[in-house]
Amino acid sequence: MSPTTTIPLTDPALTRRLEERLAVVEARLQAAVGQADRLADDASRHLVNAGGKRLRPLLTLLTAELGEQSPPEVVEAAVAVELTHLASLYHDDVMDSAPLRRGAPSAHEVWGNTVAILTGDLLFARASATVASLGPEAVLIHAETFERLCLGQLAETVGPAPQEDATAHYLTVLADKTASLVGTSARYGAMFAGCSQDVVELVARFGERVGIAFQIADDYLDLASDGAATGKTPGTDLREGVATMPVLLLRAAVASGVELPGDRELLALLDGDLSDDAVLAQAVAALHAHPVAEATRARAVELADEAVADLAPLPAGPARDALVAFARALVVRAG
Repeated sequence: MSPTTTIPLTDPALTRRLEERLAVVEARLQAAVGQADRLADDASRHLVNAGGKRLRPLLTLLTAELGEQSPPEVVEAAVAVELTHLASLYHDDVMDSAPLRRGAPSAHEVWGNTVAILTGDLLFARASATVASLGPEAVLIHAETFERLCLGQLAETVGPAPQEDATAHYLTVLADKTASLVGTSARYGAMFAGCSQDVVELVARFGERVGIAFQIADDYLDLASDGAATGKTPGTDLREGVATMPVLLLRAAVASGVELPGDRELLALLDGDLSDDAVLAQAVAALHAHPVAEATRARAVELADEAVADLAPLPAGPARDALVAFARALVVRAG
């Protein structure tokens, strides 16, 4: 997807430059996922061919605009972060039993869980090989990011400890499972474009905050009636018992005694058997109509605003404007 349809850029020269570089990234992705084995090749190309916004490589290219160079390492870094993201999706869909991804059947629905998991492993290997060409610092950053991805998934799987605040636990999950890779995407672009360490750290913080906002916006979008905005079946997280932000806000209201009429009945519905599609649709509709849905959307906007504030030290210009637009676009989806 071109950046003109992902974020509203206003600088024509920047738009053309990003489109050209994204086209190179896309070609490199297609080459990177190729496998000699036919089954492995088909499975590896499944999600690449399904499309996607390519937000992480776009962010890498955007932060590189803050530097004075545009070396080939920037494109390779953009390829590496997208390969890592794609690999994680194969594993996530198995763990979440998600039937759809990007509007297409999930890999495990087509080939089964084992093939899907191994395909994800293959793509992680290709990402690691790509990062290896970028030097030891990039390898260490990638390894630390991969560790956080795994820790985030593990924390989500086991849930909060008995005395742990569930919302704080969830935000930690988002920081590790989603925001860590977004932050690395931003870091790589500035790093390989020759930016100062201060700028590199600044955009990495921006990326992490944007990553959390992005996922909270997705929590809102997961309640959309048709799933068109996410390419996933609405309510998948509810069915799997994943406590997303709207559910956490509802539970907190009930626990504190400030619930609205019908909140306890809604919680009972959410905690019940949602295997039936009609029951799931009822739960999704009820939660979407509840004030916690709007509160979730507002929290995503607030975090995006905080991410934009992080950019204040950067010099004014098309690159900073584009990063502001990037942060806004991620939460406008939930408008």
